[in-house]
Amino acid sequence: MHLGLVAIVVSEYDPAIEFFTDVLGFELVEDSPSLTNDGRAKRWVVVRPPGAATGLLLARADGDDQAAVVGRQAAGRVGFFLHVEDFGAAYARMSSAGVPPVKRCALVPVRSSYSTAPSEYTSDEVETGSARTCSGLA
Repeated sequence: MHLGLVAIVVSEYDPAIEFFTDVLGFELVEDSPSLTNDGRAKRWVVVRPPGAATGLLLARADGDDQAAVVGRQAAGRVGFFLHVEDFGAAYARMSSAGVPPVKRCALVPVRSSYSTAPSEYTSDEVETGSARTCSGLA
């Protein structure tokens, strides 16, 4: 058994796809037309990190209740942790794409990790005993 998809509610598909693919370097696995249960048009959009089995289903908010959770799906907590081979390169790519730094990083030996808060597409690096650790966004 493994976790196949995790749904992330987004305000619009295309900016979310752009963030995950262009900024984070995820693969766009699928972007297919689909229908809601009551027959309205929607898209089935799945992204995932290269080589990963688990993907993210980018689900456009449908109604006020869903729109209210965009950007707050983890209730102010860091919700996702990405492990990267080259922290410096990942940080540079995200910074050059306009993801604002949260706090300056400190060097700590062990491994590299980067986390993101896809809520309106900002980043948050969190302390994980990684090669560089940062903290900030809630």
